[in-house]
Amino acid sequence: MDFLMSGLAACGACLFTNPLEVVKTRMQLQGELQAPGTYQRHYRNVFHAFITIGRVDGLAALQKGLGPALLYQFLMNGIRLGTYGLAEAGGYLHSDDGSLSPARSAAAGALAGVMGAYLGSPIYMGMFQALTKIGQKYGLVGLWRGAIGGLPRVIIGSSTQLCTFSSTKDLMTQWELFPPQSWKVALAAAMVSGIVVVLAMTPFDVVSTRLYNQPTDTQGKGLMYRGMLDALLQTARTEGIFGMYKGIGASYFRLGPHTILSLFFWDQLRTLYHTYTK
Repeated sequence: MDFLMSGLAACGACLFTNPLEVVKTRMQLQGELQAPGTYQRHYRNVFHAFITIGRVDGLAALQKGLGPALLYQFLMNGIRLGTYGLAEAGGYLHSDDGSLSPARSAAAGALAGVMGAYLGSPIYMGMFQALTKIGQKYGLVGLWRGAIGGLPRVIIGSSTQLCTFSSTKDLMTQWELFPPQSWKVALAAAMVSGIVVVLAMTPFDVVSTRLYNQPTDTQGKGLMYRGMLDALLQTARTEGIFGMYKGIGASYFRLGPHTILSLFFWDQLRTLYHTYTK
């Protein structure tokens, strides 16, 4: 039930944030490995990207890839949040005095994130027809292309997100800012987590997007980047430090709401479940 509730919470958030994912991905790929000012910017900002994509490709293009996104969110976050929830319910995240341990919370978030992201990586590559073609061309290993490069992103993002959420929620409960068991506690904690995770995760998100998107040779080897570190260095050297944060506005508009909605839905579903199953 923990895994089911986690997956449903992530899918609920995905319905609202998938258009933001489309915009974020296009902005991150804009001007790839080109010096600033030397390429045509199709998207000036998040809002311009929304308008341009809707006008040129149609409104339906803003929900492109929704099917794979829902399946990926259900599998990836079902495993990630479900595993973290079990660790939390088992008392493994608390110190001997009963207080939340940020170190244990971060470690559990990182481990849960790695499990969810690695198992869900093939779905990130595409749906059934795409998976079949990739499998036929590159073999079973090809379904996990870019998965290792994406793990540091997930480790940073998951540990930061879940540790910040749990710690903020714990502090707000101690400070009694809201009534006990109020939904406002989870919402406020999720909002704080959303800001922190975007700042920590955007450079890795840019690199992960480019690793998945790069062309490959006949053996499935990337033609632009040798791996995550190489992609980070090339991007920083060619596009500058701001290249690492390309599309951060779109990242926030996608990751921020997705973090807030998924953690809020997750917390409320668990609260309802435990309330009515006592």
